Amino acid sequence: MRIVVCVKHVPDLQAERAFTEQGWVDRTQGDGTLNELDENAVEAALAVAEELGGEVTVLTVGPQDAEDAVRRGLQMGADHAVHVLDDAIAGSDAFGTAAVLAAALRALAGQEPVDLVITGMAALDGLMSVVPTLVAAELGIAQLTLAAELTVTEGSVRVRRELDHATEVLEAPLPALVSVTDQSNQPRYPNFKGIMAARKKPVTTWSLDNLGVDPQRVGAAGARTRVVEATPRPPRENRVLVTDDGEAGVQLAAYLVENRLV
Repeated sequence: MRIVVCVKHVPDLQAERAFTEQGWVDRTQGDGTLNELDENAVEAALAVAEELGGEVTVLTVGPQDAEDAVRRGLQMGADHAVHVLDDAIAGSDAFGTAAVLAAALRALAGQEPVDLVITGMAALDGLMSVVPTLVAAELGIAQLTLAAELTVTEGSVRVRRELDHATEVLEAPLPALVSVTDQSNQPRYPNFKGIMAARKKPVTTWSLDNLGVDPQRVGAAGARTRVVEATPRPPRENRVLVTDDGEAGVQLAAYLVENRLV
């Protein structure tokens, strides 16, 4: 079985959030990292490959620093890595990103059939949660999103989704795309052996020209959405700081009652 995991390199969540003058996410504020929710996707792929046999490829789209994301996937145990790197991709919205990912997935499938595509439920820099659906639509394959549990059998995939007031069980034939939630598993932590092995694994780099993608369809030129306005988060005001002398719980309860928060 051949599984491809789409991952994203995102700014550190502890760094100050900001936009550039073009309305793009500022990715220079501190170090970036593999999107935390994509670790669940990598773990899900590795678990399936270990159970049924097969290989896992991690795929990302982004600037040079985005290679760190697929390197992390390799450290966790993925077999191969692909990085789509092209200056024309800068400024892509969800539609442009999905178009590039789909093109890369088609290229991988041209080498050897791809049975399953797995993604995280969302990227923590944008939280739009639409790229998995858009990629599936571009490829014309079934999509099973927000999976809390993933089971793959010969020729099909089944997921369990936990909704507010119901549980859904969905099944689709392969090839298919599945996005998993952070409830689906506990991602493994790379061990020393995995970290050292990842250093020796090559990362394949593709450009838009390699994939046959028109630069006008992606990047700022092809974006269908844009940030119109953004303001910095205002500083907190009127904070109440309580020194716990043994009565902090009582004071907190009184505050909640007084402000009708309970």
